[in-house]
Amino acid sequence: MAKTSIGEFVNQVKTEAGKIVWPTGRETVQTTILVLIMTTILSMFFLGIDTVFNAIVSWLTSLAR
Repeated sequence: MAKTSIGEFVNQVKTEAGKIVWPTGRETVQTTILVLIMTTILSMFFLGIDTVFNAIVSWLTSLAR
């Protein structure tokens, strides 16, 4: 494996950094809103699943009393 000099490494980093495509402000806002919506939906889903499992476990433990 050939070693690269520090100057060559810095030039490669600059070249790669130039290829970065940054999102626009609108894309950032849209993505943020989508993440908030999906997080809310998933939290509601897991709340429902947790409630159902809690009811099942409570019912099963009441049978053992």
